[in-house]
Amino acid sequence: MKQNFISEQMVIDEMKKAIVETLSAKEETIKPESSLINDIGAESLDFLDINYRLEQSFGIKMARHFILEHIEEMFGEGSAIDENNQLTDKAIELLKVRFEDDLPDLNHGADVDEVPALITVQSITSGVMDILNSLPEKCACGNSAWKLDKKTRIKCGSCEEYAVFANGDDLIKEWLKNVQKEKNVF
Repeated sequence: MKQNFISEQMVIDEMKKAIVETLSAKEETIKPESSLINDIGAESLDFLDINYRLEQSFGIKMARHFILEHIEEMFGEGSAIDENNQLTDKAIELLKVRFEDDLPDLNHGADVDEVPALITVQSITSGVMDILNSLPEKCACGNSAWKLDKKTRIKCGSCEEYAVFANGDDLIKEWLKNVQKEKNVF
């Protein structure tokens, strides 16, 4: 169910806070289109720290694997990354659909090592919003009394339990299955 408790701007604000705490970056330099690697200077381990901070803030589980790993797992080795460590045309097509064509620099023959630099504040924010929008219609207690608690956590107003969301990996797999059916990509 699409939730209306936490806005995209709230997620961007928490994302900025996580980046500042992780990388000691200046908040005013962080924009939605900022590449975490090229513009802010993140390294691979920094992504784990940023994700952890977002998980703690919102009470969610971020994806542990990138979409390319899920494509390979679901559709077979070589379906996303070829023998030359380049993205396949199908992988590029899926990435552009997933990130709504927000990857203009991703073209045929792109090296898989180029992909992390394409991850932006906005792309991670979109992933967080996808997870938050997996809010169940009802709490485990059977009530639909969701409310915002502590600025970034959703909990039941009846039983006071925090919401349980789908995890990021499950949402990516579900999305891939839907795209496969709709667009017949693989």
